[in-house]
Amino acid sequence: MMLSPNPPDLSHLTASAQQAALLPDSERVARIRADRWIGYPRANEALEHLHTLAVWPKKQRMPNLLIVGPTNNGKSMIVEKFRRTGTLQPVHEADREGLPIVAVQVPSEPSVSRFYAMLVAAMGAPVRPRMRTPELEQQALRLLRAVDARVLIIDELHNILAGPTRTQREFLNLIRFLGNELRIPIVGVGTKEAYLAIRSDDQLENRFEPLTLPPWQDGDDLRSLLASFAASYPLRRRSILGTEQIARHVASRSEGTIGEIAKLLSAAAITAIETGEEAITPKILTLATYFSPSERRRAFERELV
Repeated sequence: MMLSPNPPDLSHLTASAQQAALLPDSERVARIRADRWIGYPRANEALEHLHTLAVWPKKQRMPNLLIVGPTNNGKSMIVEKFRRTGTLQPVHEADREGLPIVAVQVPSEPSVSRFYAMLVAAMGAPVRPRMRTPELEQQALRLLRAVDARVLIIDELHNILAGPTRTQREFLNLIRFLGNELRIPIVGVGTKEAYLAIRSDDQLENRFEPLTLPPWQDGDDLRSLLASFAASYPLRRRSILGTEQIARHVASRSEGTIGEIAKLLSAAAITAIETGEEAITPKILTLATYFSPSERRRAFERELV
């Protein structure tokens, strides 16, 4: 789309989006497809909590946090935002490499030895073949102290329940052990099954404060979120996304997760550029190439028949 001789009024956009709105269409589409941070209230609350934990003075029993929400509802984005812009930043010194925030996932097929191996790898250290679990444990503890870890983030915590009962108990003991041994805050991240796993251990349940990211529904919070998305897309006309009609449509079609909301709105923003509409409207939302999780599931199941 060619710009008219008179520059468009871009006051509806953020400063960075205003600059991007003057770029060629292909570059604007690339900007829309890139990840973006939208600081909605619940996410900001989680970030503030993480920043507080990061500077908590060491004591015998450290506070822990459990971030719980549906799949694709912004949990990992919050953790990544904290890692990139958190209170603690990596320290680079001649004789050591500081890593104050260490993040690791529970493997999909959980085992304590695999977890320790992934923890060691997350700190950039090699894992020798055929190391036994006690050796991996000692290496992980030694590295965590060497990098001066201040916060340990354990993502995909719900994977604990994928293992047999004995393995589940071993993992819960492991989490308690790491907290006692290192005296640093532990942040668990996962679906509601992660909360069920933690709740099965009385000691851990008392140590972890849950923070939930519930599915999105029509209301003031959703309309504020949609307005923030609208201001971040480099479209040359104002998108009116805060109406009850559009909020209901987005909540229903996206099935209430922020990842799907972003996917739907991004598809609509690209359609707005391609059609020359330059704004997200009810018509553009209908034309956008987007399929909800249920629609994708049904299409896949039809292929299997």
